[in-house]
Amino acid sequence: MSREAVTKALSKTSAKIKTGMRPLRISAISYLNTAPLMWDFDHGNTGSEFDISYTLPSACARALEAGAADIGIIPAAAYAQLPDLMVLPGVAIASRRPVRSILLVSKVPVDKIRSVALDTSSLTSAALTKILFEKWLGGGRTFASMAPNIEEMLAHHDAGLVIGDPALQIDRSRYLTLDLAEEWKARTGKSFVFAFWAIRKAALAGRDGAAIAQLFKKSRDHGLSPKNLETIAQEWAPRLGLTVETIRVYLTRNVHYYLDPPCLEGLELYYRLAEEVGALPRAPALRFV
Repeated sequence: MSREAVTKALSKTSAKIKTGMRPLRISAISYLNTAPLMWDFDHGNTGSEFDISYTLPSACARALEAGAADIGIIPAAAYAQLPDLMVLPGVAIASRRPVRSILLVSKVPVDKIRSVALDTSSLTSAALTKILFEKWLGGGRTFASMAPNIEEMLAHHDAGLVIGDPALQIDRSRYLTLDLAEEWKARTGKSFVFAFWAIRKAALAGRDGAAIAQLFKKSRDHGLSPKNLETIAQEWAPRLGLTVETIRVYLTRNVHYYLDPPCLEGLELYYRLAEEVGALPRAPALRFV
């Protein structure tokens, strides 16, 4: 499809969303792994149809809960904690193999860990950490929330959970590390979903939910095109102090951007195990726009 055809199609979709009401408010994650999802919002006309803010994963959930945002790329765990959310289908931040940006960083072997500092930016990975310990790595650990400063975490605890860009910047030669997506895959054989787009049910009133969902899918598809991925890699490498190749590999091999059937299976298992170990309340059935 030509650029002109794409622009025309997006304009038609946007027209379905315009109803004379205020723009929908998007709360997005300020991490590298969200950049492909936000491509059309950051680089095209789509962003003009919304009010967009960037924050941390846990803060996205709080913004939806408080009514300060209508749509958020929420941690998967937040869906079990917040009422009246609808899932935008097909799009996720997930992994089918090591993800590299969700790390348990330790100063002792895993079996010697007694206390774990949990990144305050995280909801989903914090619950995943508890699942892994309770089900497979040995229970009886204590957990405490801390800002993602690994030196401070390890000064007070045996290990620290770090997510997102700070995890990508960890010098693994200095610490023992456990990639939690890799550990989940090894233990369950399932993909793991870290986050997905959700919209407050009340925000859909009078709006075309299918058209909204289509905008987010198209933005993902455009962000994952080779040309645009290269632009993202070039922009983010100096920002994070990583090589362009490291960024490129992370976005194309480590992160999976589709809420497909294998991811949904992994998500359902995650919710069931999180409830079993007391990490999350029972999650409602996934309700799609």
